Amino acid sequence: MDLSPAFQPLITALYYLLAFSIIAGLLRSPWFKGKFGEFLVNFSARRYLDKSRYHLIKNVTLPTEDGTTQIDHVLVSVFGVFVVETKNMKGWIFGGPHQRSWTQKIYRSNHKFQNPLHQNYKHVKTLQTLLGLDDHQIHSLVVFVGDSTFKTPMPENVTQGLGYVRYIKSKTDPVLTQQEVEEVREKIASGRLKASFATDQAHARYVRGLVAERSGSVPRSRGPGLLKPLVFIALMLGAGTIVLNAYSDFVSGALATGTKRNTEQRGEGVSQRIPHQSESELKIDSSPVTQASSSGIVAPDIHQPRSELFLARQECNALIAAAIGNQDPRVLRDRDKACARYKTLQGEVN
Repeated sequence: MDLSPAFQPLITALYYLLAFSIIAGLLRSPWFKGKFGEFLVNFSARRYLDKSRYHLIKNVTLPTEDGTTQIDHVLVSVFGVFVVETKNMKGWIFGGPHQRSWTQKIYRSNHKFQNPLHQNYKHVKTLQTLLGLDDHQIHSLVVFVGDSTFKTPMPENVTQGLGYVRYIKSKTDPVLTQQEVEEVREKIASGRLKASFATDQAHARYVRGLVAERSGSVPRSRGPGLLKPLVFIALMLGAGTIVLNAYSDFVSGALATGTKRNTEQRGEGVSQRIPHQSESELKIDSSPVTQASSSGIVAPDIHQPRSELFLARQECNALIAAAIGNQDPRVLRDRDKACARYKTLQGEVN
């Protein structure tokens, strides 16, 4: 006995649950939150800042004496070079410009994180050394995206949402010439490491090493970093296959329902038109009583009521019309069955 049909709904439900779990885990992961925050900053910069005056460079990884540093966004203009650090966080944010660590509070849970101004200071100094700029020509800027609220006073270069756009536009004094702007862009392009997955993984390993060194723990040894992406891609392909199969089943069901409905409508329409059709077109008698036999003698209806014979004839005629141009086996089978029943009743009457 094949039990697979009985377990098929359970297997399908487990597949859907797995797909939803993967998507939910991805949306809640720090990696996705960081990438989504960077996307929001990129989108708003391209939408609200003049592209001819502000040149956006994203995900800039620069080499340092002890490793690498990665800058989320760099905006180059005649009003200076803006180094932007993005934080996608929620809850209450407590901190000050000179504190080493800030606090994120969500209900009763507190989480310490590095002062983003201190974090961005290394970015600014590394980029300043590469470009040979003075302090007044480069600006440090931190932008928080997400549902967060500052619970302590923040300096003007720590912003929320589109506040960073207003901060950039507030700088109206030119500090670079147009030629210097082009030179800055060329230096960044030539001095940055190639933007790639390998570069991001190398920087991530460097950051983990720094965190482990500060905490006094030994960093965990990790493989080449390809296993997780491959597993993620495989899971996403599986989820996509499930969704496509579900959509295909839905479309097939909808088409079958539509075909059945059209068949019923055709049958009803033909039933209304039957009195106008000739006996030769339907190839069966169209009168409720047999008009004549092969001997020319009219035989009255003795064994079956005329109403039953009439209904059988109507059903047969309707299904003959519905089967015209329709190769659905169910319709053809119903037609043959109805017409056979009509002929049986007609024979009993005769």
